[in-house]
Amino acid sequence: MFRDVSSCNTYNYGDALYWDARYVEEGGSFDWYQRYSSLRPFVRNYISTSSRVLMVGCGNAVMSEDMVADGYEDVMNVDISSVAIDMMKRKYEHIPQLKYMQMDVRDMSVFPDESFEGVIDKGTLDSLMCGNDAPISAAQMLGEVSRLLKPGGIYLLITYGDPTVRMPHLIRPVYNWKVNLYIIPRPGFQRPEGCSSSIKSYLEPIPITEKGLLPAEFVLEDPDCHFIYVCKKDDMELSSATTYGLTVDLLQ
Repeated sequence: MFRDVSSCNTYNYGDALYWDARYVEEGGSFDWYQRYSSLRPFVRNYISTSSRVLMVGCGNAVMSEDMVADGYEDVMNVDISSVAIDMMKRKYEHIPQLKYMQMDVRDMSVFPDESFEGVIDKGTLDSLMCGNDAPISAAQMLGEVSRLLKPGGIYLLITYGDPTVRMPHLIRPVYNWKVNLYIIPRPGFQRPEGCSSSIKSYLEPIPITEKGLLPAEFVLEDPDCHFIYVCKKDDMELSSATTYGLTVDLLQ
């Protein structure tokens, strides 16, 4: 498994100094990829409002605020940038449901095992995949996510990475995750005239091959779409299918 260069540039997205400088310069708030309004059907379907949720790489996004407004009771936000965390602590000090801690997602040892029912990742794995030590960093982060999830818990990954570059990381037997894949268009995407797709179709899992890939005949409606991987931590012993590499549950 190699560094994912499909959407990388010369910035070191895995470096805290880069993010500190960026947040000082930009200020304000910014949501990567999708706003909560677009992701809400997936979040509400897989993670209950009473769940303890971990938002990895929260940055200065308003998604956690939107989740609390939608009824979520406990959202822990972590980010490698102390600038972002200090900013968000001040902004949301009056909202007890939102908590913020400066932390590297590759080492979240401050949290005990099985601390969360849900973990949400909107671009953080992507940032690590742009670094020089991408495979190691990805394994460290995903190992921590798996450790922190309770049995039956959900890791919700929103990414630009298609199955060829993300599934090899997600289907490692050590995690024992069952994965559903969804695809949603980028914000502002205009469907071609005569297209039969609908909002409902985006809420249906995408069929995946036995190797965890999109079928050869599958055509992306939006080439710049976002992929949503819903990874459920199995509370059962490893199955023979998992032992041989693939943990995709298409029927759930």
